[in-house]
Amino acid sequence: MKKITLATLIFVLISTLAFSQKLTQTIRGTVKDNDSKQPLIGATVVIKDKDFFTGATTDLDGVFRLENVPIGRTSVQFSYMGYEAFTIPNIEVNSGKEVVLDVSMQESAVKLNEVVVTSDLRKGEAQNDMAQLSSHSITLEETKRFTGGMDDPARVVASFAGVASTPDGSSDIIVRGNSPKYLQWRLDGAEISSPYHMDDQNSSFGALTALNNNLLATSDFYTGAYSSEYGDVISGVYDVKLRNGNNEKFEATTGLGMMGTELTVEGPFKKGYSGSYLFNYRYSTITLIKKLGIVDVPGGVNYQDATFKVILPTRKAGVFSFYGLGGLSGVTMENMGPSGLSTPGLATSSALISKDYYKSNYLANLGMNHVFMLNSKSYLKTSVNYSATGADDDIYERDSLLTYTNEVEYISDSISERMHMVKSRIVNSAIRGSITYSNKINSKNKIQIGAKYTLSSFNNYQDMYSRDAGVIINLNDFKTDLGALNNFISWKHSFNDQLNMVTGLHNMNVLSNHKSTLEPRFSISWNLDESNSLHAGYGMHSTMEKIHNYYTRILQDDGSYTELNRNLGLLKAHHFVLGYEKRFSKNLVAKIEGYYHYLYDLPVENNPASYYCTINEGIDYNYVELVNKGVGKNYGVEISVERYFDKGYYFLVNGSLFDSKYKSLEGVWRNTRYNNNYIVNILGGKEFKNIGRKHNQTLAVNTKIFFEGGERYIPLLRDAQGNVAVDTEHGNYFDYSNAYNNQLDNLFYMNLSASYKFNRPKATHEIFLDLMNLTNSRGKMAEYFDASKPGKVGYITQFSFFPNLMYRIYF
Repeated sequence: MKKITLATLIFVLISTLAFSQKLTQTIRGTVKDNDSKQPLIGATVVIKDKDFFTGATTDLDGVFRLENVPIGRTSVQFSYMGYEAFTIPNIEVNSGKEVVLDVSMQESAVKLNEVVVTSDLRKGEAQNDMAQLSSHSITLEETKRFTGGMDDPARVVASFAGVASTPDGSSDIIVRGNSPKYLQWRLDGAEISSPYHMDDQNSSFGALTALNNNLLATSDFYTGAYSSEYGDVISGVYDVKLRNGNNEKFEATTGLGMMGTELTVEGPFKKGYSGSYLFNYRYSTITLIKKLGIVDVPGGVNYQDATFKVILPTRKAGVFSFYGLGGLSGVTMENMGPSGLSTPGLATSSALISKDYYKSNYLANLGMNHVFMLNSKSYLKTSVNYSATGADDDIYERDSLLTYTNEVEYISDSISERMHMVKSRIVNSAIRGSITYSNKINSKNKIQIGAKYTLSSFNNYQDMYSRDAGVIINLNDFKTDLGALNNFISWKHSFNDQLNMVTGLHNMNVLSNHKSTLEPRFSISWNLDESNSLHAGYGMHSTMEKIHNYYTRILQDDGSYTELNRNLGLLKAHHFVLGYEKRFSKNLVAKIEGYYHYLYDLPVENNPASYYCTINEGIDYNYVELVNKGVGKNYGVEISVERYFDKGYYFLVNGSLFDSKYKSLEGVWRNTRYNNNYIVNILGGKEFKNIGRKHNQTLAVNTKIFFEGGERYIPLLRDAQGNVAVDTEHGNYFDYSNAYNNQLDNLFYMNLSASYKFNRPKATHEIFLDLMNLTNSRGKMAEYFDASKPGKVGYITQFSFFPNLMYRIYF
């Protein structure tokens, strides 16, 4: 009995001591030259916190390791002879996951024995040093901190100046008044297909992407005047980076929430080898929570996706990395009214119409990157990837037929026969191969030369109901391949540590219809002193229109169909940017940037009386004869004040004033459908750390307030007195002569989120709650005919209140 008692006491004592020990974790990583990608040997890495000090130097592979770092927040300083020293501040250290840093240091253009420059000047700047303006970097922590993100990187960028998304629940990205369909997505530096679940053929409408914030490394987002490596784009570029898996120990994250259930695993292939794997799978739980009555989600929505990244370094053949992103999704909605989910085809016109909507999608992206060091100054990067998307859409409609007396008194109603309105079968794929040569000539000069070949394959079939003909007719039916070759050259010159210039050319060639461009790019960045800087730039850019526009079948007078748009040219744009930045302290910065985009050769309907231009095309498709004779202009100013996260809090306030216009063959300057005129974002958050009896818990509260000018819309037909005067018999509802002239309600929403973390010796637990559109604002976005409503007008409104709850374990 005494032995048992003694053993029990020893066990309790050991357990108590073990748990009372201060929880710690390891911070490790690599340090490389920013331009040559060579490891920096002997770089100094130091933590100098109030209650903790440690340091290390990098080894022959540029690797460093800092052990027994207390959980919480810490800052890591990096310095190396002849390089710009800097600090990564406020790194979050948790017990359940190691912190692995991939650090790049910039050689000073001025040769001194030791150059020490505060790193805080680099906060928010793009990782790509060839991009000097209209760019943002997005860290993993920011994707989690900005409320309303739903673990989707597409929603995070809507908090930046000049960027918006349609407030109907989709996560489209509208940049400076440009259509979201002209945005280019990249994954680990290679162009990919649209990553949206439940996407449309324009890649402009999706509920959320298959990308998961928890897998991301610091990524770059560009809003204009891109560097010369980016082609076939006129709106924005989102270069998403996947982080590497832990190459020393196995780690996992599992989560269960209202949006989905997920599992992430990562680790090394074997001890002593620096290769690693990272894998994530996610399955939606939206349908389940709807059945439980937790939230009211219309219809049946489901999705699942998977992501992986594998790193395989070799001794002499360079580093190989393989990545993949895939997803399946679907929607089933029946008896849907006009205020339900937007559907492909004709715009919602009447409350008397109900729809059945069946949709299924898939997406797949597989790729390989290979980096081979030629010498200490230069390397080759080779990429090969495959992308594919598929979308099946079927839409059926029923009309409610109402009967009235001569005194316009309602007598009875009946339901028309169910009609097939849209049948769409789309399969698109692309194989891309690229090679980039990068040479750091010296500390002042760097060049990059690259080429990319793309072979795209399209298999499209689409029928749509014609109210004029009274039957469903075929609009697209084609199988084709299309080749494109893009080339670029970039040169960066540093006059000194204050003045940098980047210039280059991009060449785009569409081989199928022999269209070609030569696009100059130029930017300059000037640090006037430690707190003031200027930047300016210009870029010519071009892109193809979406493929279905080229193969539209146009009805001729003799009853035949002809594809008149096959020789449609490229859309083109000149981007001009001028900006100023003021740093009041290492954590407080103000920025102002003005821009002017002149767009030309825009496809417009070949009809002098038509308002139509493809830059306004969403999911309300318009199949007409097109010519490259439209022009447009987007101009505005963006102002932001940001206090970077430090001492437990941050805030970001930004605003955009802009105008977005276009002109078709009718010769009238009209607003584009994306011309909201102004956007205001107010974000802030506070973190309370070391709370709880054991000081191992953290509470974070974040909020976002959003204001935006009203949506541009096409109004219902009205008579001279302003009364609704639609022609229901012939299906004429909208007044296209006043397209996009007016706006409805100014839009507003407020998000509030809270995150609670508590650390255990081997795991970190997190509970996350995000309350989107907390005030349930329902601003009007578009109108439709509804005889039962005042003025016979019903309205489509913004997405309602939606809560997102998530529980995760990191171990």
